[in-house]
Order: sequence, then C-alpha cells, then structure tokens
Amino acid sequence: MTLQRLAEMKADGRPIVMVTAYDYPTARTAERAGVDMVLVGDSGAQVVLGHESTVGVTVGEMLVLAAAVRRGVTSAFVVCDLPFGSTEVSDEQAVATAVRFVKEAGADAVKLEGGGPSRLSRIRAIAEAGIAVVAHVGLTPQTAVALGGLRAQGRTAESAARVVREALAVQDAGASLLVVEAVPAEVTAVVLPQLRIPVIGIGAGPADGQVLVMHDLLGITEGKTAAFVKRYGTVGDEMVDGVRAYAREVREGVFPAAEHGYAATDEAVAAARRALEARADD
Repeated sequence: MTLQRLAEMKADGRPIVMVTAYDYPTARTAERAGVDMVLVGDSGAQVVLGHESTVGVTVGEMLVLAAAVRRGVTSAFVVCDLPFGSTEVSDEQAVATAVRFVKEAGADAVKLEGGGPSRLSRIRAIAEAGIAVVAHVGLTPQTAVALGGLRAQGRTAESAARVVREALAVQDAGASLLVVEAVPAEVTAVVLPQLRIPVIGIGAGPADGQVLVMHDLLGITEGKTAAFVKRYGTVGDEMVDGVRAYAREVREGVFPAAEHGYAATDEAVAAARRALEARADD
C-alpha cells in the first residue's frame, strides 16, 4: 500500500481500513486480515505497556514496538505515532525523531497530534524533510488534560469551528492523511468535502476510512472502552479461559500427559542412570 493508492481509494470512494498493532503477532493478524493501514499507536502505552495514559511512553519503547510491527507487515501502510515530548521542543527535534522512526523502525509515515501553530510548523518541517505525515485533530489523547479530559470534541460552536480550522490547516501544512477522533459526524461531514487528503475517522462518523484499537475491537481490553468502540470478538475472555484451563490441569496432574513428551531409548535411560551413579561415587 502506498500514499498514491490511498489517495486513489479516497477518490474512488473505497473505504480505507486501518487498525492498530503493537508487536509482531498483532501485526501479522492485521496483515493476514488484509487491512490497508496499520497504526503503531502510542495507545500501546496503555494496552501493551500498562501505562495510565499515552504520555508515559518513550521514543525507545515506541521504536521497539514499531520495528516489531514492521517485521510483521509486508503490504499494509505502516504509520507510527511520535510520542509526547519527542516533537514539542522544536522543528529540528521533530524531524530528528521522525527520521529515527523511518530509518530504525521502517515507518511509511509518522503521526502527530494537534493542529495549533507549533504543530503546523512541525508538520511542515517533517514533510519538507521528505517524510509523510498523518495529522490528528479532534480529541488528541496526548494533550487531553488541556482539552478537559478524554471527551468528545466539536460539540460546541467554538470547538466545532476549531476542528474545522485545524483540519484544513494541517492539510495546508503538508499532511498526507488526517485522523479525526471523537467528533460528531455532522461536524466531520462539514469539512470532509473540503479535504483533498484521505480522512480516517475514529468516533467521527463516516469518513474515507476508519481506525480502531485492535485490543478494543477484539475484546482484549479490560474495563470500559470508548463509546465509539464496537467489539468484534471476545479474545480477552478466551485467553483467560485458556490459561485457567491450563492452570487447572497442571494443578490436577493432568498436564503434561505422555503425548506431550519425548520418547527415550533404553540406552539413553541407562546412560543417565550410570551418570548419576558415577556422581554418587565421587
């Protein structure tokens, strides 16, 4: 998958499918399922690394996750989140971080949250360095505290106007794609016709494509998920059931059974006994 093909899908009205992945197994799952795009999201901070928010994940941690995903993906377009703190200082810092994700992790594009003046400068600088940028407006989890928490955006007149302004601004700054998160569908519909770049929605109504966190859609995530999540499986419960069954059989002496081991020749057993006897005589 390439940027050109994604643009063609938008032009042809063919929905783009995007899902997150954070390691080799989830990358292979996404690849085998035939998705168009894979996002190595900083949401991995929570669903894989156990942080309370996305803010805690480091560049080093994200690079490890991203490189593992890249090894598992052969055809989908791979986008990597640039973690909080890795682009905020300057354009130069942002470009240096983006270069690392391309060179060390094999990213096809990097993603930045926000559409304010400094973010536009970062998008412009990274794009001018020859790296594709995916912008992200609406609910931006890295700066959710400043937005009043993890809550939908675009529900007031001021917020809706900001979402529209930022969506158009990131496009003008050189973003190749745009993620719109947690915005009313009616607000997304206002700006969508004005955007030349593919728009991926997450809780933002119909768009050129959709993205969900793999652990959410498969039912691996514990506890309550966002309102926009639809669960397509109960993998988490099945994992618990499987491990519980294993633990029960170990405790009951049922596992391992004979078929779970390896056969030894009489000579091998005799040699093992002689070795033990020889040690006892020393």
